[in-house]
Amino acid sequence: MFRRTLLAIPLLAAARAEAQPAPSLLHASYDPTRELFAALNPMFARAWQQQAGATPRIRMSHGGSGAQARAVMDGLEADIVTLALQPDIDAMARAGLVAADWRDRLPDRAVPWTSTIVFVVRRGNPKSIQDWPDLLRPGTAIITPNPKTSGGARWIYLAAWGWALRQGRDPQATLAALFRNVPILDTGARGATITFARRNQGDVLLAWEDDATLALRASAGRLEIVRPSLTIVAEPVAALVDRVADRRGSRPLAEAYLRFLWTEDAQDVIARHACRPVSPTALARADFPTTPTFRLEDHFTDWPTAQREHFAEGGTFDRLGR
Repeated sequence: MFRRTLLAIPLLAAARAEAQPAPSLLHASYDPTRELFAALNPMFARAWQQQAGATPRIRMSHGGSGAQARAVMDGLEADIVTLALQPDIDAMARAGLVAADWRDRLPDRAVPWTSTIVFVVRRGNPKSIQDWPDLLRPGTAIITPNPKTSGGARWIYLAAWGWALRQGRDPQATLAALFRNVPILDTGARGATITFARRNQGDVLLAWEDDATLALRASAGRLEIVRPSLTIVAEPVAALVDRVADRRGSRPLAEAYLRFLWTEDAQDVIARHACRPVSPTALARADFPTTPTFRLEDHFTDWPTAQREHFAEGGTFDRLGR
């Protein structure tokens, strides 16, 4: 059984025995994790320094999940990735950058935390937005990223589709009505949050729970979170970029970093940044609001099927007739 402690990182002892300076890491992650990894990286660096005798340099690259995957495939020298979608890492595996069994090499099928999709509204909720049907009313301006470029947007799309199915509605007509109310499709989730929270555009933002919570904390009371009657369990994923790590000699450090994400200390930090930890004890300590959810497998079989049917060229998103 995987132990969620720093001592569960066996490679640190080996690294200390070699008495060599630790290599640097480049970590490519999806947009809303900037603050999370700004907190986690110094923790890991201190742990490595204490046990291996050298302080690693951890560099970050942030962007839309799909854009990050394409950048790595185009030559970005990332040793590890944490991305919003399984298909983005699957594409890297098909390109020979990541091992085909990448989901089996980390705990919890390589999901270090989960999130979900919520609504963000202005103070006082002037448009009285409470649930998905309210997004379909004419004159409601929705801010959401583009499912063609944003992992978070695909989770939003699937959350709305699943809700429509559960209500006996035509999901394609529901999504078409929703996207007719979208005046701006930002390329990434963080860009959409900035458009809504800082540029004051739109009536409602559809967002990751964690990004919505950070925006709320920074808003000085100007924003509120609305939790819909049903939403989806969103599962970001993490992987070692084998080809890069082996070429750069960073595999021991990169593997230790990834396993660090499952330690109790890291899971507590993950919770403080409004991502839902996969550690049951850390999740219990965090006391997240109860939100009715479904899983992707409940309505979409698996990610390859969802990707092919909804987001590939000619899929349902392309046929919404916006």
